[in-house]
Amino acid sequence: MPGYFFVWMVLDVIIESVDKKLVSKLEQLVSNFVGRKVLVIGDIVADQYLDGTITRVSREAPVFILRHDETRTFPGAASNAAANVASLGASVSLVGILGDDEVGRKLSETFLKLKIDDSGLVRDTGNRTTTKVRVLGGQPHASRQQVIRIDYECRKPSAEVETALIEKLRSGIAESDAVIVSDYGYGVISKKVFAEVQLIAKAKGIPVIVDSRFGLGALSGATSATPNQEEVEALLGRGFSHSDCESLRNKLELTSLLVTNGNKGMTLFESDREPLSLDVVGSSSAVDVTGAGDTVIATYALSLAAGASFADAATIANHAGGIVVMKKGTATVNREELINSIKTMPEPTAATSNG
Repeated sequence: MPGYFFVWMVLDVIIESVDKKLVSKLEQLVSNFVGRKVLVIGDIVADQYLDGTITRVSREAPVFILRHDETRTFPGAASNAAANVASLGASVSLVGILGDDEVGRKLSETFLKLKIDDSGLVRDTGNRTTTKVRVLGGQPHASRQQVIRIDYECRKPSAEVETALIEKLRSGIAESDAVIVSDYGYGVISKKVFAEVQLIAKAKGIPVIVDSRFGLGALSGATSATPNQEEVEALLGRGFSHSDCESLRNKLELTSLLVTNGNKGMTLFESDREPLSLDVVGSSSAVDVTGAGDTVIATYALSLAAGASFADAATIANHAGGIVVMKKGTATVNREELINSIKTMPEPTAATSNG
């Protein structure tokens, strides 16, 4: 018995030492975010929150009357990814389209405050900025609940605007350490634009990370991608296995594939490595998942730009995702929050294959 106790004590010390080394390494990588530069190209969306107080029932129809209190506007989609990169202490350039409207002007003011370089934006005269209005209502002194979402969508960019985007891309990517492609299906990420991203990034030797709501299957050849479970199901069908994901990684010619599984965490797939399963960080009951994927890809890409392995980048991104889903609305994560979360991290484990 004394011998077994001694072995147990030695193993405990070794494991604790390994854990401390991993935490220290991840903390250093997060510290290395400062001084890095990431280019984000994709669909810019304004996330608006219209807050109101329910006062009475309308006499015109059986609906509540909502008295408007305030409307708040936040960067969404590609611009939310850019906001997260900036919040984490790195430099970020944003390439995309803004409509010639009041919402677009509000976003421009916000980009200036957040220190997002928006010199890569193309003003599409006569077009509107894609806007998602979430109407939040409630009784006086009660918490607000989302009642409805109203979307105002931009039209697809013209050939002239596409050419302008490519020129902005060529200029902005020159000093970048990584590229994020944020495709929400509003037309910025065309085949021509994506081909240009790949060409320039390959020449510079920098990673390209893709997040695509509907078109991942057509965006092969990037370094990595960060689809969620629903997006993978659209490509593979329900009940997909780890071997299915590995086949998808090969088909898309990716070096790695990071699949986010909501409150079940994430799984990383790399060539010649066992899948890496990362349990969800923090509570499994999210407060709000709006924009969580933008936070994940921002942190993942920035970690790779800072010299992280795919596994370490996924681990850091997993922490960022766990933090941001506990915040209401479209939100960001900062370095201090990230480091504090990493200090309490569990040990990642190899995923059990489903076939």
